[in-house]
Amino acid sequence: MSVQGWNTVLVLGGIRSGKSEFAESLVTDAPVVRYVATAPEGDPEDTEWATRLAAHRARRPGSWTTEETTEDPRRLADVLASAEPNETLLVDDLGGWVTVLLDPDHQPADDVATIAELADALRTCSARVVLVSPEVGLSLVPTTPLGRAFTDALGAANRAVADACDAVVLVVAGQPVWLKPVAAPAASASTAATAASASTAAPAEPAAPATATAPVVATLADAEGIPEVQLPDVLTHTPPPAPNQESGNPWAAPTMALPMVATGLVIQPGMELPMPDEYAGPQAVDRLATLDVPGAGLGVLDRVVGFAAATQGTPTPRAWGSVRVLLLHGDHAGGGSAGAVAGESARRAAQARAGQGVLARLAAENGASLQVVDVPASAAMETEPALTLDQVESALRYGWRLAEQAADAGVQLLVLGACGAGTEAAAAAVLAATAGAEPPTVLGRVITDTGEIDDAAWMVRCAAVRDALHRTRRSSRGAKDILAELGGGDVAVATGVLLGATARRVPVLLDGPVGVAAGMVSRDLAGQARHWCLLADHGGHPAVRLAADVLGLTPLLDLRLDLGEGANALVALPLLRSVLALSAALPMHPSLGGGEPTPTGEAVPTIDEPSYLDTGNSDPDGTEPDFAEPEPAGPGPASTGADDQPASGWRAG
Repeated sequence: MSVQGWNTVLVLGGIRSGKSEFAESLVTDAPVVRYVATAPEGDPEDTEWATRLAAHRARRPGSWTTEETTEDPRRLADVLASAEPNETLLVDDLGGWVTVLLDPDHQPADDVATIAELADALRTCSARVVLVSPEVGLSLVPTTPLGRAFTDALGAANRAVADACDAVVLVVAGQPVWLKPVAAPAASASTAATAASASTAAPAEPAAPATATAPVVATLADAEGIPEVQLPDVLTHTPPPAPNQESGNPWAAPTMALPMVATGLVIQPGMELPMPDEYAGPQAVDRLATLDVPGAGLGVLDRVVGFAAATQGTPTPRAWGSVRVLLLHGDHAGGGSAGAVAGESARRAAQARAGQGVLARLAAENGASLQVVDVPASAAMETEPALTLDQVESALRYGWRLAEQAADAGVQLLVLGACGAGTEAAAAAVLAATAGAEPPTVLGRVITDTGEIDDAAWMVRCAAVRDALHRTRRSSRGAKDILAELGGGDVAVATGVLLGATARRVPVLLDGPVGVAAGMVSRDLAGQARHWCLLADHGGHPAVRLAADVLGLTPLLDLRLDLGEGANALVALPLLRSVLALSAALPMHPSLGGGEPTPTGEAVPTIDEPSYLDTGNSDPDGTEPDFAEPEPAGPGPASTGADDQPASGWRAG
């Protein structure tokens, strides 16, 4: 579930304001939801009330369970107190609860004490809870004693619950207005804690220095006592020329204009980062149906076009020109790394730095730069926290800076990879903590360096994850706590990368357990981050399958590659680029006005329809974006890189 990082939320609203629908949208990411119904059935002859109840029931997914507290209003506090940390509860609504509380059958009773019990249970509840309640404070004072008693009791309940909740939102005409976000850290001489939204209503202007009037995505300041860490070198390896071909880089392209953000970092739950362009993606997919293609089109790969359209803010997206691969290297101690060869991850990282091995070769073939990032080593999670909270803060900032560095260099797509002993076990632990998964179901088989299956090592890994979850069973399930207790350095840095990329509107291609685990954690720091992620292939890994389902990421391919996290995505990248280049270059079908056919069968562009084959700006009045392509860097086909379009986003699938 992703409720912008909050554990308990109160959703207020008037009659027919859309408060229940909004509350339900907050828990759509949860694998299982317990719906707590408080309203009584009412008069059997009241068909209008019965219709309302039926509409509520019809909206609930089949995976939800329902629990009723209409018989005893005090039972709601017991339900909250007994809820488990991995549960998600939706209470709808407190108006019905107060109605039952004031029912003569439950009188005499101490209503104030019952409301206080509810608030206390909410404060100590370890589950995620979303409560719905009518806001009656804006209406006229009722003229009847019973009406006044109801408004007084409901007003007292709303105030008590709002005080106990982490966040409060008021829904007016279907539009949420957040009244109580998570409190920011106290400001000090070296720490700032402010956050502001970055607008996605229109494409951003070219990057400019941040000023007092410029939109700031988040205030970022260094934590006290933690020095800045030098970012690693960016490596660009040149692939060996293929036989009878000249070397060159046909993917050279101008950089995108991206919004500037403030530097120095405080990452906290509930950050308001840019959201995708909700119109460009569907428009791009609809446009595909008009193109001059002989067959049925791109099939499921139309999602690539929709995703790229949203991240670039245009219904005619271009292929990603500048791509950077981030390889996170860090080992996990303890049983989570059972079966791993000592020093193997360090060898892989050194191999990538030298331009050798699978990842470096694929990066070179794709014209992508490569950055090998050494992350903090993680302790044995079954016996102690993987990282300290200070290390988590530093790792999150470090990842954010990596994304900022890439955006400043004009990178248009980030590919997230990882290599390290114990990374799969750490990712499984994170999934178990955030999605309630059972460790054996998300831990992949252990394959030795000789290609054999090591079941003994797999059982040791399962036991390590099980013991880590048992050790942390009473710990907070906040994002930073999960990273400190279970995730470790690579997942923490990857989470920072996702947040920083979201702030700078740079899409991220995920590939493997570490990336999707970071996506799960990032939901509670900034729920917008997952909408900027694309998953090319699940690789047959159970953890990636589950996380993709929870995050709403549909894998584009089913190749079941296992070349290492990051390398699998690079194998698919040329296909994705080809799809984007084709969708941008093809004209509209002649039958739809795309051009007049000639005796040779070619379509000549008409005056009132811009040609997507033209390499310049074919739109004299400036209503279409300029798709002028740069001169190629060497012999070969013209560049198909992206033009100067700001990024916006739309979730694939």
